[in-house]
Amino acid sequence: MTRATEAATELGLAYEVTTHGRVNSLEEAAAARGIEPAKLIKTIVVRLADDDYRFILVPGDREIAWPKLRALLGINRISMPSADTALDVTGYVRGTITPLGSTNAWPVIADDRITGTISIGGGDHGTGLTVDAEDLLKALDATVADVTD
Repeated sequence: MTRATEAATELGLAYEVTTHGRVNSLEEAAAARGIEPAKLIKTIVVRLADDDYRFILVPGDREIAWPKLRALLGINRISMPSADTALDVTGYVRGTITPLGSTNAWPVIADDRITGTISIGGGDHGTGLTVDAEDLLKALDATVADVTD
């Protein structure tokens, strides 16, 4: 078990672990997991201020819409932390970040297009957790909004 699977179990989520070798793109990861890219959910950590971060869940075929996210949060500036800072605040290296099992329980914002059966990072390269989106977002107490383009 990984920290992510332990967290999913503790949250009472039903999940299936998918493992595959290293991939070079989101499209390759989706293919390896047997899903369409839109159902592979990227977890992006963003910095609002010192010691204030958010996990943003984004469908694989979309990108964060920064103006929408800033408007939702009511702030003017959001930044991407360095790889070292992301590791420090989540316990995961870039490319493996997930809110499941993070060393800090930062608030989660999920794009409103995340529905149905999805795959989210399992906390290690080449590992995904297939879960029901509604169950995951409820378990994470996610704010669901239109935050992507």
